Amino acid sequence: MPFAQLVIGPPGSGKSTFCDGMHQFMSAIGRKCSVVNLDPANDHTSYPCALDVRDLVTLEEIMEDDQLGPNGAVLYALEELEHNWDWLEQGLKSLGEDYVLFDCPGQVELFTHHSSLRNIFFRIQKLGYRLVALHLTDSYILTLPSLYISTLLLSLRAMLQMDLPHLNVLTKIDNLSIYSPLPFNLDFYTEVQDLSYLLPQMAQESSVMGNPKFEGLNTAIVELIEDFGLVSFETLAVEDKRSMMNLLQAIDRAGGYAFGGAEGANDTVWQVAIREGMSSMTAQDVQERWIDRKEEIDEMERKALEVARAKETHSQVDDAGNDFEDDDDDIEEIERYAPDSGVKVVRQN
Repeated sequence: MPFAQLVIGPPGSGKSTFCDGMHQFMSAIGRKCSVVNLDPANDHTSYPCALDVRDLVTLEEIMEDDQLGPNGAVLYALEELEHNWDWLEQGLKSLGEDYVLFDCPGQVELFTHHSSLRNIFFRIQKLGYRLVALHLTDSYILTLPSLYISTLLLSLRAMLQMDLPHLNVLTKIDNLSIYSPLPFNLDFYTEVQDLSYLLPQMAQESSVMGNPKFEGLNTAIVELIEDFGLVSFETLAVEDKRSMMNLLQAIDRAGGYAFGGAEGANDTVWQVAIREGMSSMTAQDVQERWIDRKEEIDEMERKALEVARAKETHSQVDDAGNDFEDDDDDIEEIERYAPDSGVKVVRQN
């Protein structure tokens, strides 16, 4: 039974970068992985693309032939993919049991109320895939209370629309330290705690938000999100190994891979990492690493890397010296036991 991640999220949230990083990470731990591009506008993929929707339909062709704008063309392209399901089905069958990453378009209407992407996902599920939807969002949204509340609404709507195992992910978490300090600790946002504390912050954000006529609306939105109680967030710094391990562990639990994947016990590197607790990161750990002590820990890691490189270089030099000494010993042995041919051999050092 193959597994797959459905990578969705608004433009600029880092979907393609995530697919590239996750593909490299899975390859490093010995898990077979392929990436499928479902974005007809993505003509420069940074990852090796096993299957590309642009081989079926491109955004430029639709915009020219049907006189549509970019957003309308993307919707049309996904409808075209839905109608040509056989093309995608045959492509996925050629991937065998590979773990698949689906890089999806960024138009939010595709995963909030338009039906084509949802229908495609359900058909993929019928092929036997165990799916997990990953909704990526730039962590910048934490800096503005109104933007954070809007993202919560968007995430909630996507969860209800997709109707699949679902994880919301705050990407680019390593950039938070360059923004204004957050009024609350990171776990307040990742665990979506008492949102009523954000209402005064929203009123201070702008004169419009501070207008009394919006107070009732803001309160109703906050209560709606809390009543559902579905939204929470994982965090990700895509270039950080430990952050990737922590997220992949959460994905494996959500999709069932942790309870027995297609590769079973062959995933030995990953199993060792899990057993040693290398992937465990709490919100407090993330805050310490990327917000409170980012510069200090960056410097520590830089020095540790320099030491490791120095040791590696020294080890290579020692190995080369040992090889040279071994060559000398071999020549001496030849000279000692070789019969006297009358020819004197002079070695030049």
